[in-house]
Amino acid sequence: MIPPAAAAAFLAANGWRDATIEPVAGDASFRRYFRAIKDGRSAILMDAPPPEEDPRPFIDIARWLGERGFAAPAIHGIDLDLGLVLLEDFGDVRMRETVDGDASRELALYGSAIDVLVRLHREDPATAVPYDRATLHREANLLTEWYCPALGIVPDQAAYEAAWDAVFDHALAGPAVTVLRDYHSENLMLLGGDTLGLLDFQDALAGHPAYDLVSLLQDARRDVDERVEAAMMTRYKAATGAGDAFDIAYHVLGAQRNAKIIGIFTRLWQRDGKTRYAALCPRVWRYLNRDLEHPALAPVKAWFDATIPFELRGDPMVLAA
Repeated sequence: MIPPAAAAAFLAANGWRDATIEPVAGDASFRRYFRAIKDGRSAILMDAPPPEEDPRPFIDIARWLGERGFAAPAIHGIDLDLGLVLLEDFGDVRMRETVDGDASRELALYGSAIDVLVRLHREDPATAVPYDRATLHREANLLTEWYCPALGIVPDQAAYEAAWDAVFDHALAGPAVTVLRDYHSENLMLLGGDTLGLLDFQDALAGHPAYDLVSLLQDARRDVDERVEAAMMTRYKAATGAGDAFDIAYHVLGAQRNAKIIGIFTRLWQRDGKTRYAALCPRVWRYLNRDLEHPALAPVKAWFDATIPFELRGDPMVLAA
């Protein structure tokens, strides 16, 4: 985590000359983050190096959210050629660690996170790029592209795609909303009071409102109790009037997202050497297995039952050893 060579000059050009630069925990992408500290104030330096990364979608969505009263980081400086962006610092207090450390706050914080989505879904979508059938298929295919080969499983790809195609209409019905796509406890910052700061939304698309609820309530990085999941679904539906069709879409998108994540986490282990992600797969499999029990997922469940036995649904690094 050495700062990019151009960091000092970029910071100086944006009013942060001679700032101390410290690394901040990153994510699963090529992006890196640093904290610039000077005279008792701080800002976050995002290093999104081209051509691997393009910070413009993040900048656009951050501004769109901010204009509508959502807590997204303010943009203090940009150099697109270098892939450097200077952001408002939301601090280090994440929802994840707060809930894990004080279970008495879990329902209130998850309730606040649901309320943000209720507000967000009342807005016209921020982007015209749709979360369409082709995108849903491409993401679901990450499981057969990475997880299956890692365990020596040769899948019937045509049958896999046909099974998903039979259920995707549920995930494509109704008016689209802004889908942030990585809306979960490690990307929600506590800013004081009931305000939650939003991060990691550069991949936002226009899609079904159930998707971000899945991201939040079937969190790949922490166990969310089924009772909390049910309570938050009830809260969202009471606020929006969503009905049975929403429940079906939730489980279809839950299965799709969890299949995608298992594929991505396997890829991060095999291709990128990030072994910690493989160890998260058993949790994601538990969510996926639960989603597959919904009657609407019967075609997809049949494929999984015929192709990946339960004893091969877990940590791919361990199972492949």
